[in-house]
Amino acid sequence: MTELYLNSKFMGTVDDSNSFVKRIKEERRMGNLTYNLNVRYDEKADEIYIETSKGRSRRPLIIVSEGQPLLTENHLKQLEKNEISWSDMVKQGIIEYLDAGEEENALVAFFEKDITPEHTHLEITPLVMFGLTTSLVPYGNFNQSTRLNAGSKNQKQALGFYASNYAVRMDMDVNLLHYPQVPIVKTNMHDISDYSKHPAGQNIVVAIMSYKGYNMEDAIILNKSSIERGFGRSTYYRPSIAEELRYSGGLIDQISIPDKDVKGYKSEKDYRFLEEDGIIYPEAQVAEGDVVIGKTSPPRFLSSLEEYNLAAGTRRESSVSIKHGEKGVVDFILLTENEEGNRLIQARLRDERIPEIGDKFTSRHGQKGVVGLIVPQADMPFSASGITPDLIFSPHGIPSRMTISHLIEIIAGKVGALSGRQINGTTFDSEPEEKVREELKTLGFRENGVETFYNGITGEVFEAKIFVGNMYYLKLKHLVANKLHSRARGPIQLLTRQPTEGRAKEGGLRLGEMEKDTFIAHGAALLLKERFDSDKTIVPVCESCGLIAIKDDFKGKSYCPICGENVEVNDVEISYAFKLILDEFKSLGIYQKLQLESKY
Repeated sequence: MTELYLNSKFMGTVDDSNSFVKRIKEERRMGNLTYNLNVRYDEKADEIYIETSKGRSRRPLIIVSEGQPLLTENHLKQLEKNEISWSDMVKQGIIEYLDAGEEENALVAFFEKDITPEHTHLEITPLVMFGLTTSLVPYGNFNQSTRLNAGSKNQKQALGFYASNYAVRMDMDVNLLHYPQVPIVKTNMHDISDYSKHPAGQNIVVAIMSYKGYNMEDAIILNKSSIERGFGRSTYYRPSIAEELRYSGGLIDQISIPDKDVKGYKSEKDYRFLEEDGIIYPEAQVAEGDVVIGKTSPPRFLSSLEEYNLAAGTRRESSVSIKHGEKGVVDFILLTENEEGNRLIQARLRDERIPEIGDKFTSRHGQKGVVGLIVPQADMPFSASGITPDLIFSPHGIPSRMTISHLIEIIAGKVGALSGRQINGTTFDSEPEEKVREELKTLGFRENGVETFYNGITGEVFEAKIFVGNMYYLKLKHLVANKLHSRARGPIQLLTRQPTEGRAKEGGLRLGEMEKDTFIAHGAALLLKERFDSDKTIVPVCESCGLIAIKDDFKGKSYCPICGENVEVNDVEISYAFKLILDEFKSLGIYQKLQLESKY
């Protein structure tokens, strides 16, 4: 007797499990049962599981019957003529959706030629095993699976042409690549997804070699002239938003140039870009601290006594200004209203981002790296035919990661660039590597992709042959200009008196225990001074009872709250965080005693 479960609930038992499962599948294919249903028979446990629950990952497969796929050439012609649709084929029982459970009982063939009488299903195309971004990776079947995954993730972070109406949009954090290109080496998914309308990379010449150690640890070398010609240039957009909020008592925010008697008035220099209406003019070049939208708000706290107070009528400054570490040009001003009917002003800033040391680039194979050096074209190595690479990639990133597709793309890209066509590099269904190599040979190059290279500085020929070719490279959104952060002095938190956290707040750089160890190991222990005394405070401590004493500045003396005045009180350096915890203990009624010892 086989136990039957519906959505993990026990429903009863079945005598003949195989015929029951077969009958369920037949009824589903005939349309008598919902196509959202999936059935699985677990032989080991002798249990049948029927699933109809939401949220399952399911994928379409062509049904195979007696060694023949049910999808015929006739169906494909009907599809082309729009005589039948995809849903019709699902209803007719030609295609069905399998979840992970039912797939355990299925034998799926990759290609039609691989079908045997044992096969139950056929892949529509092997490409549908992957997600959208993974299927954009060329020659993915030559890759290590983890790198294929990384390649998919990296493509989602690439800068490109994200929307055609970007000029009228107010998106929060946007990067736009100036000269995006369609890849030379593409996959079928590039055509299906209309990739040519929203590309996110550029075709460049890549050489695989070391360069003075500047491209170790995944770093890359860029050609300065390539950057000047437009490689990797992008624009960063970010809006500043202000709205006229309404408060109780008929009070309202006001967008205008603040008067000098306003509480918190900045200097005149900060308001220099504002026009009469209190809004900045387009194309103004602004830096940190400059006010973009002038705004004043009513006083925060109003009470009955306020009418007698002279300061009651003074408004407070609440303008929107450029954050710490940011700069740019005012690109676009939008005047509108929000859902509540309050006036809303948005000022979009743009900043050109030219590739610099620290910017992140990647190929489509998960081979990401940051720019380690930008070299003038004159110092770059060059080939016998005078070709200078745009980018130098380290050879040490290949063996351990096993991204063979990275190398094949370079050869295929080289053929595509020389013959002036796109190469199909679809995973499991690409132009054969042998054919591409032969074509490269007919074009007058070595079939293995290597060339004789010369040292750009000395002009000497390199002993080793250098692997070089064309490749599609992506610039990622992790730009050093958005992340560069340093601090000497700055604001501190109100509670702990320690430096604030975060780049936008001019915060300190956190040094943990391990970071401390590295400084000491390098003999740079003095750099840790601030780490230990950033919240240094001096407290008077009673020598008799060990309690924190009270310092009376008015009388100019210190005394103990328990022992009184006739006792020795000494100033002790402690961290403010430690003082806080002592205060916490006091609130719990715990008596903590500090034992003082002479440091001499």
